[in-house]
Amino acid sequence: MAAVGVVRAVRAGGCRYGCRYGCCYGCFSSTVSSGGGERPIVPLVTQRPRFCPPAGSRRDWIGPPDKRSNLRPVIFYVSPHETPLERRLRELREETQEWNQRFWARQNTAFRTEKEEFIYSRLKAKGLETRDETGQKVTLNAEEMADFYKDFLRKNFRKHMHYNSCSC
Repeated sequence: MAAVGVVRAVRAGGCRYGCRYGCCYGCFSSTVSSGGGERPIVPLVTQRPRFCPPAGSRRDWIGPPDKRSNLRPVIFYVSPHETPLERRLRELREETQEWNQRFWARQNTAFRTEKEEFIYSRLKAKGLETRDETGQKVTLNAEEMADFYKDFLRKNFRKHMHYNSCSC
């Protein structure tokens, strides 16, 4: 029943969109069929989006921002009459989305970690604790934080240049 080039979730009630990483936790399937037999689904991202488009939707769906990357994941609609060229385009879009998600998740994690270390080291140099006597978090002023931002951008300049010019 499955036409060549059409990817369908095998499990009853499975992902009706044919996405390779499942559109939500409730409809993730472990295998798909694509004309020539079944094959296992290999997740593109380590964490699948936590939303699922409604049944019968014929559009791409954009979800809420990811906690680590701050990017909004997209579940791409898979037409039942998808041509090989359309499939290739969708797959390239999915790969690009995954690449962006990975890059910004790593970048944002590094930023947060280095920022906390910077604040801690500056406070320690001043002889202060991370919390004051009322339990409030002690912060640095804008000029002190500007030193951190400038240094972080300088250290990551090549990485950002590669990201902006990459044709991967």
